[in-house]
Amino acid sequence: MGRTKKKLFDLKEALESLYKLLEQQPLLPFVIPVLIFLWAFERFFFSLSNWVLLVLAVWATIQYGNDQRRYIVEDLNKKWMQLTLQNSPVTPLEHCEWLNKLFLEVWSNYINPKLSLRFASIVERRLKHINSRLIEKIDLQEFSLGSRPPLFGLHGTRWSTSGYMKQRIMRLGFDWDTDEVYIMLFAKLAMPLMGTARIVVNSIHIKGDLLLMPILEGKAVAYSFVSTPEVRLGVAFGSGGGQSLPATELPGVSSWLVKVAIDTLNKRMVEPRRQCLALPAEDLQKKAVGGILYVTVLSATKLSSCNSSENRVESKELQTFLEIELEEITRRTDVRAGACPKWDSTFNLVLHDSAGIIKFQLYQRTPGSAKYDFLTSCEIKVRYVPNDSTIFWAIGADSGVIAKQVDICGKEIEMTVPFEGINLGELTVRLVLKEWQFSDGSHSFTSLSSGSRRSLSGPSNYFPRTGRKISITVVEGKDLVVKDKIGKSDPYVKLQYGKAIQRTKPVTHSPNPTWNQKFEFDEIGGGEYLKVKCYTEETFGDESIGSARVSLEGLVEGSIRDVYIPLEKVNSGELRLKIEAIKVDDSENSRGSRSSLGDGLIELVLIEARDLVAADMRGTSDPFVRVHYGNLKRSTKVMYKTLSPKWHQTFEFPDDGSPLTLHVKDHNTLLPTSDIGDCVVEYQMLAPNQMADKWIPLQGVKRGEIHIQITRKIPQLEKKSSVDPDQSSPTDVHHRVSDQIKQMMMKLRSQVEDDDLEGVSNALSELESLHEREEEYMVQLETEQMLLLNKINELGQEILNSTPPLNRTATIP
Repeated sequence: MGRTKKKLFDLKEALESLYKLLEQQPLLPFVIPVLIFLWAFERFFFSLSNWVLLVLAVWATIQYGNDQRRYIVEDLNKKWMQLTLQNSPVTPLEHCEWLNKLFLEVWSNYINPKLSLRFASIVERRLKHINSRLIEKIDLQEFSLGSRPPLFGLHGTRWSTSGYMKQRIMRLGFDWDTDEVYIMLFAKLAMPLMGTARIVVNSIHIKGDLLLMPILEGKAVAYSFVSTPEVRLGVAFGSGGGQSLPATELPGVSSWLVKVAIDTLNKRMVEPRRQCLALPAEDLQKKAVGGILYVTVLSATKLSSCNSSENRVESKELQTFLEIELEEITRRTDVRAGACPKWDSTFNLVLHDSAGIIKFQLYQRTPGSAKYDFLTSCEIKVRYVPNDSTIFWAIGADSGVIAKQVDICGKEIEMTVPFEGINLGELTVRLVLKEWQFSDGSHSFTSLSSGSRRSLSGPSNYFPRTGRKISITVVEGKDLVVKDKIGKSDPYVKLQYGKAIQRTKPVTHSPNPTWNQKFEFDEIGGGEYLKVKCYTEETFGDESIGSARVSLEGLVEGSIRDVYIPLEKVNSGELRLKIEAIKVDDSENSRGSRSSLGDGLIELVLIEARDLVAADMRGTSDPFVRVHYGNLKRSTKVMYKTLSPKWHQTFEFPDDGSPLTLHVKDHNTLLPTSDIGDCVVEYQMLAPNQMADKWIPLQGVKRGEIHIQITRKIPQLEKKSSVDPDQSSPTDVHHRVSDQIKQMMMKLRSQVEDDDLEGVSNALSELESLHEREEEYMVQLETEQMLLLNKINELGQEILNSTPPLNRTATIP
């Protein structure tokens, strides 16, 4: 078999390859003639090989110069743009889609929960002071802002500079149109409607222009609306239970809610009123609930009378005084003459929140008359920052912002604030924040000693203990109000702590009385305030000359708290109290209580946790709970790969008053367990045989809550209260059914969130049966009530019939 000879050159294949090359490189036919021309030029006329390197060097030099020139131009443009932004009063319009994208990412998990809690507290405080003809009482039950955030700067944003202080101000649009909010209010209606109703706000529309002003070198931001924004609310109405109105719209409620929202915005954050958002470097997870503030009014300058030329008073004849107001505390300076009065008066004020507004109102006294005319006013706002510092700020000249930050309590600052109006003068004050008081009972004292602060990661000796007493010594009073026309007063003090009331002896004819009387009260947990009321004895009834509230949390045994308490609702007066916590001897005073506790049990049910910290690299945790009760330790089962575990485990401990702490851990097979939060469970003040259901925030971490149920079980009381459970009164059964309905509603809500359709249908059927059972017992209760009333009428009639008639004639034996 012979071999076929392969061709060395195939013309057809070569042409096909050439055609493909020309399709890929269409400029190739032009390159070949150029190369032939250069070869002929070098071969017959002149050699080009010596000039190739020189040409490449010149080309590279020119290219480098062009690049450097372009870089210099771009750098100059950036510097010129930055200089323009800093010096120009108004910058060009800038788009900020990136801001809305970033806001959308962090809204659900971070901003929405914090804003919901903050706005809920604002709404609750606002609802307490609302008066309406339609609604007698209204309470906030639920508050959620939903998953749709507001939009900022849809038409762009621009910076501007204002005032001699060159305050930078950002102006941008604010547009919030959402139907995912859920705000539920429970209203008790007044005449003529009567009954109860649920009011649900399910949509919000707010549109306006915002002003943002960075202050304190970027550590805080002041913000406000330029003018009153456009507000619309979507309101739904539902029934409120027994004796409630049907689920129809209540006349005038929607417009009333819109008016309340607009009034709240106008009073809080519409120019010239501004709010402050602190940007702390750390979050200590402490909530400030009050503070003690000293305000020294130094002087005023450049004061002038009213603008009317007819009523203008000469500067030398101008007589003014200043009224200082913080919440319900009002103080007044003496009258001073001249356009630059000097008072140098110090006042002790008390805050009952983490922020407050100190109002300074200037009054003019007309010469030769007892009349006082209001001239002008100014405000200084104070706010606690979570890194234990304090911010003071006010509106400066030309709508600027005057702000100062104090790193520690007890540090004194001085501020000069202009009065509202044009050329009406300035006020100089000195401010000292003595201490902040926190919800866990701790205080940020001026000494900043570590022993005075409560640990955030475990149990503390500052928690209220069973068997402690509070010793209160009313020492003296100072500058009390004199109600008597002849200038005499007989003041005394009444103390109320819980239901216990004590009072001092009256001191005759003295606005600065000294009592030095000591009283003792049994300590009450749950943040109970000591109510102090001061009276003066009068012939036809005692008159109030001031009152105050004092927080007794955070008292340390063996340490006396010596405080001056300013009286509220009056212009002057303060009381000096010495407060001390005393531990009662268990062998004598707590023998009975200890013996009863020894027979009881503490039942702890660990139900679930939510929003835990992710301890693993995969973004989840394997959480379990380690329970510490005195020397006893228990642990739950481990729930793998979840941030919302559900345990539903029950533990029992002997009721001996030991501290109960929960430590949430992340389980690791090889490595040691890691902490993802802990908390202290307070059970000492619980009523016997009554369950407390609560969510407790975890401490030592940024987020996380644990859901527990705890009960102090005392068998003797259980036997007495449940001798025959079948013979319970309809009222008790009605209450039990109501509690079961509430628990079933919570279970139904969790099943809806988990998309458990079978569980939802079962829960609905159980709810329906519970509702029918409740109606049956309500009918039985009404029947027994009617029978009881009929029995009372019959007994009354028998008593009247059996009473012998009075005999008017006297018989003589």
